[in-house]
Amino acid sequence: MSTQPHMAARMENRLGLEYPRSLDTFDSYAEAQKAVDFLADKEFPVEDVMIVGTDLKQVERVSGRLTTRKVLLGGLLSGIWIGVFVGLVFAMFDGGEGLVQRLVSTVLIGAAFGVVWAWLGYRSTGGQRDFTSISQVVASRYEVLTEHRHAQRARELLDELDPMRAAQEKLRRNQEQARLEQERMDREQRG
Repeated sequence: MSTQPHMAARMENRLGLEYPRSLDTFDSYAEAQKAVDFLADKEFPVEDVMIVGTDLKQVERVSGRLTTRKVLLGGLLSGIWIGVFVGLVFAMFDGGEGLVQRLVSTVLIGAAFGVVWAWLGYRSTGGQRDFTSISQVVASRYEVLTEHRHAQRARELLDELDPMRAAQEKLRRNQEQARLEQERMDREQRG
């Protein structure tokens, strides 16, 4: 996807925060969304909040086997729809005379075109992809960020949402701080 330079700059300004601070990290988007919704309910300035998906991965779910018959049937159906559409457009501009013959001929031509086009596309893969699938890009974690000037208030509000999680997070931060302090003291003793 390409954008014009002035549009990219505007988009970057809208998607960015000046000095972002992490509030919490969640395993699912629904949990992150729930946290932001809670902040909104408490009249927090959510226009200064972002949800950022991290550790992106593509997930592809195989939905079935692809056969020549399925490919040709899909091409036939899409060709029929194109033929109906073209026939109706012609009917709008050409009057009502011979409507049925025109509609039938455009449907037949569309069907033939759809079958041939689908068959050529399928044959061009050389059997490399004989299955159908649905793919999606998903994040492994979702981080909620806010502007530095709102971070403390946001953390206090989120502590109300899930006190147990807040206590665990506080313990984790304290343990990390103690570890860093111990490393600093060890370096000073050695040096």
